[in-house]
Amino acid sequence: MPVHQATLTIRTSGRGLFEFTDAVAAEVRRSGVVTGLASVHCMHTSCSLLIMENADPSARADLEAWMDRLVPDGDARFTHDAEGPDDMPAHIKMALTRTNETVPITDGRLRLGTWQGLYLWEHRSAPHSRMMIVTILG
Repeated sequence: MPVHQATLTIRTSGRGLFEFTDAVAAEVRRSGVVTGLASVHCMHTSCSLLIMENADPSARADLEAWMDRLVPDGDARFTHDAEGPDDMPAHIKMALTRTNETVPITDGRLRLGTWQGLYLWEHRSAPHSRMMIVTILG
């Protein structure tokens, strides 16, 4: 079974959802795999991955606002705050979401739904460079 692996670096500008579907699709093309799976793994504990609506930005804004209400910055009950008031909330948000996504490959393309995209969800306020490991099996 052919295996292709690459590391993607996603640069964020702080909190938010950053689509990187095209970068993973490029790795699928580079792999030559026609039928298989693309697995993406986030190598960090203060951001996460998700498949989300990519047509209407209000869906992403609503998701972010809901999560911020659920886990607010600066909660006095958190003791882990070495890197600031968004430190522990970022870890909790990551734990409540995912650090891995797997997408089928059909006819050499990611088999995502019409309005689906792969997103890095940055939970920290400051910009970061985030590493994603993409493994393609076919």
